[in-house]
Amino acid sequence: MVVGASFDTVEEQKVFADAQGFTYSLLSDPDRVMGAAYEAVRPADDPLAVLPYRYSYLIAPDGTIAATYDLNLSQSLDEHADVVLADILFRS
Repeated sequence: MVVGASFDTVEEQKVFADAQGFTYSLLSDPDRVMGAAYEAVRPADDPLAVLPYRYSYLIAPDGTIAATYDLNLSQSLDEHADVVLADILFRS
């Protein structure tokens, strides 16, 4: 299952998902509770503090984080997808 999350409201998430044609769920975290738990909240003095850090997590069936991917680096989304799929296959 794929799930996305951001600090946007439910309404903003719906507009974004519809515009992008996403077929997966987007979670709304305007209070940044989930972002803090996943260490995605930027420091208040960061010029991009209104945006979360871009991370992806591969969650194992037992609910633990099997892998963390830092999308703040220069990796393209296509490369990222290939890496995640390889990790899923490796762990299967």
